[in-house]
Amino acid sequence: MTTRMRAVSQRSYGGPKVLELVETGLPTPGPGEALVRVYAAGVNPADWKIRSGMVRKFGAPPFTLGLDLCGVVEAVGEQVTRFRPGDEVYGCAFPPHGTYAEYVVAPVEALAAVPASIDHVHAAALPVAALTAWQPLVRVAAVGTGQRVLIHAAAGGIGHLAVQIAKTRGAYVIGTAQESKHAFLRDLGADELIDYTTTDFAAVARDIDVVLDPISGDYGPRSLDTLTPGGILIDVRGTGPDRIAVREQAKARGLRFVEFGFTPSGADLESITNLVERGSLRVAVDQVLPLEDAAKAHELSETNHVKGKIVLTP
Repeated sequence: MTTRMRAVSQRSYGGPKVLELVETGLPTPGPGEALVRVYAAGVNPADWKIRSGMVRKFGAPPFTLGLDLCGVVEAVGEQVTRFRPGDEVYGCAFPPHGTYAEYVVAPVEALAAVPASIDHVHAAALPVAALTAWQPLVRVAAVGTGQRVLIHAAAGGIGHLAVQIAKTRGAYVIGTAQESKHAFLRDLGADELIDYTTTDFAAVARDIDVVLDPISGDYGPRSLDTLTPGGILIDVRGTGPDRIAVREQAKARGLRFVEFGFTPSGADLESITNLVERGSLRVAVDQVLPLEDAAKAHELSETNHVKGKIVLTP
């Protein structure tokens, strides 16, 4: 096996142009880790937030970005029995050794076997967005039959998966999206759609049990107006200084407000795999780009108009 690989690195915080393709050595898996040859890497809004310095939880550059991966196990560290070389896996890894690379080391508890019914590109598009949709709807809100669920940015990476997951739970699903994406969302099972460019969702959405919000900003307080007594607003954006005020408003009105960040989980990915294999969950891929076009992928992602996900292929 080769000892060198290509990766997308950055030496400073900044715009997409700080990303550069470099050659570096292969990482070595430690206890509980697997070395994965990356076939495809999903692009998430979290990636450009880390790149720009908006999120600094992974330390200062230099580092390699990327959270989503699909690939094949090349080697495993000590105490690993769940996977062996040759197994195809998908899941999560983290900067400073992220997934925008030809090889990556990932904790095995953050990996699952690739769904047999989809290709590597679509598998790589799933982990972060699917976990960010599945965990709050299932583990936090426990969405069930007959509940009314409002999903903002419903055509986005998280949103279009959340629409399908809520439907599998028996919910009535309302989504906010531009009219041009309504047909796409109806095909995924959305019951009702609101074009946020022409209609104030807070004026028309009523008796909502659960709101899933990947936008934040003024969407938070406006979403509170749509909730039924005891309803819950789940903010999955991951950043924003306005959350304290929203939390206080929710508490004063007898509503719940949750700030949610996904937890890497191979077990939860197996639940997502089951939905994929049943035909109840499919991920949309907007564009597939080569690894060297990571900057272009970030530019597209930052428009907030991507339908589904962007994927990089080494």
